[in-house]
Amino acid sequence: MTIGIWVLGDQLWAGQSALQSRIQQNQQTPVIFIESLHHAQQLPYHLQKLVLVWSAMRHFAEELRQAGWPVTYTQAVDFQTPLIDWIEQHQISELRVMTPTDRPFAQLIRKLELPCSLTLFTNNRFVWDEEDFKQWASSRKRLVMEDFYREGRRRFNILMVGDQPAGGRWNFDRENRKPPKGKLTLPEALWFEPDTITQAVIDWVKQSEAFKASQTYWDTEPFRWGVTRQQALQVLQFFVQTRLSDFGPYQDAMVTGEQTMWHAMLSPYLNLGLLHPLEVLEAAEQAYTENQSEWELSSVEGFVRQILGWREYMHGIYCYMDADYPERNWFSHTQPLPTFYWTTETPMNCLHQVLSQVKELGYAHHIQRLMILNNFALIAGISPQELEDWFHAAFIDAYDWVMQTNVIGMGQFADGGLIASKPYAASANYIKNMSDYCKKCVYNPRARTGENACPFNFFYWDFLARHYDKLKNNHRMGQILRNLERLAPEELQQIRLQASEWRTQQLNSPS
Repeated sequence: MTIGIWVLGDQLWAGQSALQSRIQQNQQTPVIFIESLHHAQQLPYHLQKLVLVWSAMRHFAEELRQAGWPVTYTQAVDFQTPLIDWIEQHQISELRVMTPTDRPFAQLIRKLELPCSLTLFTNNRFVWDEEDFKQWASSRKRLVMEDFYREGRRRFNILMVGDQPAGGRWNFDRENRKPPKGKLTLPEALWFEPDTITQAVIDWVKQSEAFKASQTYWDTEPFRWGVTRQQALQVLQFFVQTRLSDFGPYQDAMVTGEQTMWHAMLSPYLNLGLLHPLEVLEAAEQAYTENQSEWELSSVEGFVRQILGWREYMHGIYCYMDADYPERNWFSHTQPLPTFYWTTETPMNCLHQVLSQVKELGYAHHIQRLMILNNFALIAGISPQELEDWFHAAFIDAYDWVMQTNVIGMGQFADGGLIASKPYAASANYIKNMSDYCKKCVYNPRARTGENACPFNFFYWDFLARHYDKLKNNHRMGQILRNLERLAPEELQQIRLQASEWRTQQLNSPS
């Protein structure tokens, strides 16, 4: 009886459960990695995402070889053909796989017709176990992230003093919303030069006929991401040493030409499995303990909330929701995704800046994603499903479990409020306050109508008017809707006409 292990492309960690199940018998346990071209062509994925995943897979495969595992690494059209050949060649009677995080991939594995038994091991890539989250959620009337976050702090003893939160407060969010006023001294980011393995992947995806669509939209170089666990640990240490202490105040700020600000840049490595979230949390907490006389707790708590709060919550909700969740569309938005999401060619400077950054890097921080990219799509009435597909294709840290909940739920409110307590809709005023984008834009962030009116303004008020009946029962929308009611009927009519004309004439679907 031979047991084999299939390592998936987002499970690149020696501590993952399937590998751990045979760690004592590793030299007698064949391991396979498969690059599937068909899988990589499901969407026009960012070329840097393809490079990151495949280079990281190849590096991890080599690490396992050096540790004594017999490793097979193959590239094929699909997964099933090379998997069956490998199973038959090694006379494998049981195939072990750590349960995939993404639901569609788990279904794909279960449907494979394999000549051996299949054992799925518990996914141990998150702080919260999936079943523990479901048990917590089933006991709640409402799935409020703040409640979940506090329970996580208690359960895993993160930033706690006894049974109380460090600093006497659970949440320092109010201190972490400073606009980028004045001259800011921004920290450098830690990047890496491609090695031979990575460069080979870069050269291949740049030239392959298989990725023509991706080559149209995305830049491959400069590719500067880490591709190994050692490099991911360096990024973590660099963040803790140079950025964490000042992370909080400006985590929502946006500055032209500044791609990373104080953000950790850890999400690609966490989502590949190169880092475990618990070790990230423990590193942040240890650094705070050693420097608490000099550091503001608000920065450390804000970072912990993103990992132990938001990231774990998004994964838990993904596992908890029904299979129809990705198709939800509470506002019945059907406008096609504008061409400029792919091309970056729009006179709206905020969108142009963020989309150009995504084209170059495959990355934007959470406020750029939520309050620029998601916000515009929401108020303009873009299809949540088309937007989610774009996010999934465009971002280097994108996976099904991440993008469904963040786009369908948080960004588009398409689930009717299961995740967010109100729609994250905002006018140009928010962007003007939290960025410098408006300074060099052709549109006037103060104008609601007229030739130079910012589209964020007339789409925002049109959105509120279009969905007034759906929003009026939301207690957090009361003041906002009262502001809508104060608009003169003539101005509201002009706003809605301009929004309709823009939607018809300017928001064209991709060719």
